[in-house]
Amino acid sequence: MANLVSERSISTALTDASVLALLGRRLERHRIAAGLTQAALAERAGVSKRTLERIEAGQGSELASLLRLLRALNLLAGVDALIPEPPASPLEALKLKGRTRRRVRSRAASPAPSGPWEWAE
Repeated sequence: MANLVSERSISTALTDASVLALLGRRLERHRIAAGLTQAALAERAGVSKRTLERIEAGQGSELASLLRLLRALNLLAGVDALIPEPPASPLEALKLKGRTRRRVRSRAASPAPSGPWEWAE
């Protein structure tokens, strides 16, 4: 109970371990609210019971396992808020003319020439 704020919200002030622990507790509360045992949810999601136990304990797991569990609890739509679509810049949209930007170019200045400029031969 060291940080009551971390019990309710995820912020950049939390460590990765704290975020994992908080997500695990939330997942556990959703499972219990749905009236599911760990074994039942694990079977429904297609993951091992041990994987679910690790996630609920705040230990690391594969993202695919977490997505399966969220899908089984009908919480997958919340992932959209995790990494939202970036807002479109009107100027960028005009430059791209409907295409999607696929790369970022370095803005580093080119190195200054070491000597006087000469024609290449």
